[in-house]
Amino acid sequence: MSRSNKKGPFVDARLVKKLEKGLGGKENPIKTWSRACQIPPEFVGKYFQVHNGRIFTDVFVVEDMVGHSLGEFSPTRTFRGHGDVVKRTMDKT
Repeated sequence: MSRSNKKGPFVDARLVKKLEKGLGGKENPIKTWSRACQIPPEFVGKYFQVHNGRIFTDVFVVEDMVGHSLGEFSPTRTFRGHGDVVKRTMDKT
């Protein structure tokens, strides 16, 4: 369910403060647990490390990501493929 237009997008205030301090470069990415934070245009060109429940995933924000949440780019589950393909033969007896 989306957030109401009256409230506006959710942007974590702590992340904005860290951007104002000058963090977010390649050598010092911003580490965050705020997966629900929507990406505003100010985040473009910055590096983040988003926690996925186990590790921090590196995320570089580009223009196409504006409006999405940070958690969308840090998957929480590892896809190991579908089950093995079993070749079945038709027995004609």
